[in-house]
Amino acid sequence: MADWRNPPRLFIPGPIQVKDDVLKELARPTLGHRDKEYAQLHGEVADMLKKLLFTDQYIFLSTSSGSGLWEASIRNCVAPDEMVLATCCGAFSDKWAEVVKDCGRNVETLKVEWGQATTPELIDQKLASGKYAAITLIYNETSTGLMNPIYDISKMMKAKYPDVLVFVDAVSGMIGQPIHFDHLGWDVVFASVQKAFGLPPGFTVAAVSRRAVEKAKSVPAKGYYFDFIQWAKAAEKNQTLVTPSIPHIMGLHYQCTKFVNEGIENVWARHKRMGDFCRGWAKQKFELFCEERYASNTLTTIKNTRGINVAEVIAAVKKKHNTIFSAGYGQLKDKTFRIAHMGDITLDEVRELCGWIDEEIG
Repeated sequence: MADWRNPPRLFIPGPIQVKDDVLKELARPTLGHRDKEYAQLHGEVADMLKKLLFTDQYIFLSTSSGSGLWEASIRNCVAPDEMVLATCCGAFSDKWAEVVKDCGRNVETLKVEWGQATTPELIDQKLASGKYAAITLIYNETSTGLMNPIYDISKMMKAKYPDVLVFVDAVSGMIGQPIHFDHLGWDVVFASVQKAFGLPPGFTVAAVSRRAVEKAKSVPAKGYYFDFIQWAKAAEKNQTLVTPSIPHIMGLHYQCTKFVNEGIENVWARHKRMGDFCRGWAKQKFELFCEERYASNTLTTIKNTRGINVAEVIAAVKKKHNTIFSAGYGQLKDKTFRIAHMGDITLDEVRELCGWIDEEIG
């Protein structure tokens, strides 16, 4: 019988496993969130995130899932009479397009087949109409394990469409893959901490441009909880608008300190080594779901070419080793399975998991 008191090791694409040393940081005595001690903590975390994301603009710390920033970016930076181009290449990018509509904004979609990349050429063809005020992009589509060519897209947009605001979901990409926020010319990028940050769920990190905050001043009905103008004022004082999850911020401080000390380029390389191994194993035993040049370095989606019973293999590995990986997402449930390799997961652990899967599939 399942027992939450004895949780399995998680190699699902979030939440991923959280190491014991990180959990201890979340158990520190709490702080008054308007006191000087908290402001010091907040400021140190924001400064480290600026280094890791290569920005000197705003860092917002949000006590929410990443989905909250889907809504926040739209409600703050898109006027009701403006049009958003939502690029869609999987379940989560599709959902963001729905959120744009739910926020009462006009949206048109640029859809590609799941497992296909959204290319600069496709975006250029749409933006050439001149009718879009903003675009939503997915850096790393968690449902398919696809990493869009976000640097190429950004280069094209900076050259041809500098006035279009750029919102990027990097939920399963941030930390594990490069983000040079200011150079890329983005306006909002965000990530939930239960992915490559290696923390429990319930918190999100965002980098936000000054241009985005300025745009928010002219947009009505932003609501309260995600008001960028108020967030910016609070951030300038090393505060949050509302009471934050202080344990998450303590854990974030611990993890960011590790990343800074390791060197972010080394963090990216470590994730790439895990991705290279997992892709090599997948190609030997099955097939990759997406084209290899677009494959993510934080999770691998594997095409079930051998017709294995994915649920039975997951159950067997869990029973024998108290470890789980993930079935495919949504329409890919039985056609694929997914292995996360991000955060504090190690290459040796990925090798071990793939070996256990080998034992079950023969």
